[in-house]
Amino acid sequence: MAENQQMVAETRAQFGKGAARKLRVAGKVPAVVYGHGDAPMHVSLPAHEMMLVARRANALLELNLEEGKKLVLVKDVQRDPVRQIIEHVDMVVVRKGEKVTVDIGVHLEGEPFTGTMIQYENMSVTVEAEATNIPEWVIVDVEGMTEGTQIHAGELALPEGSTLVSDSDALIFSIYVPRDVEEEPQDSTEEGAAGDSAGASGDGDSSEESSGESSSEE
Repeated sequence: MAENQQMVAETRAQFGKGAARKLRVAGKVPAVVYGHGDAPMHVSLPAHEMMLVARRANALLELNLEEGKKLVLVKDVQRDPVRQIIEHVDMVVVRKGEKVTVDIGVHLEGEPFTGTMIQYENMSVTVEAEATNIPEWVIVDVEGMTEGTQIHAGELALPEGSTLVSDSDALIFSIYVPRDVEEEPQDSTEEGAAGDSAGASGDGDSSEESSGESSSEE
């Protein structure tokens, strides 16, 4: 389940790339907090702490702001595509007991039947859960599953308190046996023998025709 972690957030009034660059140099990252009809709040967060929090999905934080505390859910983390440092964070205000819609991962345990493999289709599902009780993932035991087995979203055993939002018919994964689809080349010896046989048969017909023509001329 998502853990409730506290973090100090400072209100910021400067925006743009230059301001964001200065924040990162100071060891902070820009973020915006929105939700419940309130005006968006622009804040800065400690970069190192945020990096640790962002390692897990649907992180729940209690922000310590100048005007008080706010419970927020991390909705989006934007990273530099090359250096992978956090550039910006979006957070939504939530309340205890409130339901939120989130994506959670599908975690597989065990090994399918010998000789089979798993074909992944969707490794996450969308669920509705209490903001303070969001599951990290849904677990599926694949031990001994045989070829042809298919697991759909509606068959997942969701953690208590969670309701499936994804299409129940959505395929999560299937079990299959890998096969060599390449045809084996025909034996060249057999091809040669067949060719020789056909050639021999043709030669015989030619001889008979030649013999007939000679007799006719005589």
